[in-house]
Amino acid sequence: MTTVHNAALSETHYASDRLRPVRIWLYAMAAMVLLMVVVGGITRLTESGLSITSWKPISGTIPPLNDAQWAAEFEAYKQIPQFEVNNSWMTVDDFKVIFFWEFVHRLLGRLLGVAFFVPFLVFLAQKRFTPQLAWPLFGLFILGGFQGALGWWMVSSGLSELTSVSQYRLSAHLTAASLLFIALVYLPRSLEPGRVTGPEPTRNMGWAVVLLVLLILQIGAGGFVAGLDAGMGYNTWPLMDGALVPDGLGAMQPAWRNLFENALTVQFIHRTLAYIIVAYVGVMLWQQRASGGFAGLQGWLPRLGLLVVLQVVLGIGTLLMAVPISLAVGHQALAFMLAGVTMAYIADMRRAARTTL
Repeated sequence: MTTVHNAALSETHYASDRLRPVRIWLYAMAAMVLLMVVVGGITRLTESGLSITSWKPISGTIPPLNDAQWAAEFEAYKQIPQFEVNNSWMTVDDFKVIFFWEFVHRLLGRLLGVAFFVPFLVFLAQKRFTPQLAWPLFGLFILGGFQGALGWWMVSSGLSELTSVSQYRLSAHLTAASLLFIALVYLPRSLEPGRVTGPEPTRNMGWAVVLLVLLILQIGAGGFVAGLDAGMGYNTWPLMDGALVPDGLGAMQPAWRNLFENALTVQFIHRTLAYIIVAYVGVMLWQQRASGGFAGLQGWLPRLGLLVVLQVVLGIGTLLMAVPISLAVGHQALAFMLAGVTMAYIADMRRAARTTL
């Protein structure tokens, strides 16, 4: 009787959980954003991002279908500095390869918009969520649209004078994507039913928030590394240009330019932030182990520690091997997953705090 009773309670709970489809949908949206990050990384590393020189939200969903259309797209690409300086050797067939990755990246962005907005309207009509939840969800849709606008703003920087996109705009685009991703993780996680168990979470909230800020800063710094191709140089570790602290970090004037335009300094900042994050997570693990262990929601901390170790290994491997596409894309994707796990930890701590009130 007990088993039957428990099964009946479970079925009743499942039926009454009207937000379950909403959570699944939001997690799927987060996965799509992560997929876009992967494709975007490939697009960047194959220097494909400038292959489509116009923004056509509707007609741009259809690729060239005949030789004349391919010739027109290729001719438009020939007019920008990247072709003239770097890729004048290309034929139409070569162009089709880089066009593919940029087209897929943009197509995924359009699909993401549709996959968000249509279910949003359906769930709204079904009254699966309250107006108080509808507004944050609509805000995510706006944030997604802003991310698309940032993408075109980034691409436009490389169409007239530069042979690649601006590292400032690339970093802004990547950072905005990370904010969208963690928001898509936080919202469904915060809507999970049930009580969160484990050692007292309050003292770790501030630590986790600081970690999340550090990770977002590191993702932004990675955008500058990618934008300057800074990972292509200084491919040794732990020394950099023969020293722990290399010469030339302040070579540019005014001094602030070194933070964003000096490839040596940009890579050094990225390395230094990585060391800070490793040490910071190590302290978090040590404190929690000494004070209460890793039961319940504190089980997120060992997972964070494991992901940080994997990220360090990927980062060092990417550097030593001069940025192979597979490792570099994995490194970028894992950075997003690390931020997502940190946000899930924060969401669970907030849920635990609510249940103790």
